[in-house]
Amino acid sequence: MSGHSKWSTIKRKKGAIDAARSKVFQKLAKELYVAAKSGDPDPNNNASLRMVVEKAKAENMPKANIESAIQKAQSKGAAESYEAVRYEGYAPCGIALMIDCLTDNKNRTAGFVRSTLSKRGGNLGTDGSVSYMFKRKGLIVLENVYPEDKVMEDILGLDIIDMEIEDEEITIYTEPDKFLNVKDELDKLGYDKYVVSEVTFVPDNYISLDEDGMEKVMTLVEALEDLEDVQNVYHNLDV
Repeated sequence: MSGHSKWSTIKRKKGAIDAARSKVFQKLAKELYVAAKSGDPDPNNNASLRMVVEKAKAENMPKANIESAIQKAQSKGAAESYEAVRYEGYAPCGIALMIDCLTDNKNRTAGFVRSTLSKRGGNLGTDGSVSYMFKRKGLIVLENVYPEDKVMEDILGLDIIDMEIEDEEITIYTEPDKFLNVKDELDKLGYDKYVVSEVTFVPDNYISLDEDGMEKVMTLVEALEDLEDVQNVYHNLDV
């Protein structure tokens, strides 16, 4: 029985991981579709699309899925129309939230976001109420599997804002318009172990909470991320 129980647990965990990965891929496919439909479908001629492609690659989205989402935007039957909407607000303990959505029904999305916040101790704010706490930056995170001397020499020679080397990860920040150039240079230098590769919003300062407060905030963030129309949730919780 113990062997069967262990295998059942493994299958449940794998199922949860696969479901989470599938949800990430669905959201990325929507971003790819919107970026390709609003500009040139060739990532080399469409910086917005190229950024989403790089983000999808870092998430290990299969190449076939990426190409399928782009091709779907080019097809004559591509009728989906999504609007980008951002909501600002607070999670428990005063943690700031920015919630980016792609939706074909703003009223539906607003209702879901508002109810998700209120049910879990958060609240919706007004435009600009928290966005001033964040800066848009290119963010590249590499696995720390490279010789430190090489990393210091290579990366400090690039046009970056800052770099942090920790035990398991190397984090690089760039200006948004320099992100693709830095990513290309890293590729040429032989770096390929990407954990994150995207232009995102980074808080100016992080807030630390105790275990109970952190659990409340992350429960809310995960509930927001589970909403179909929500693409990204940015926060200033130190995790």
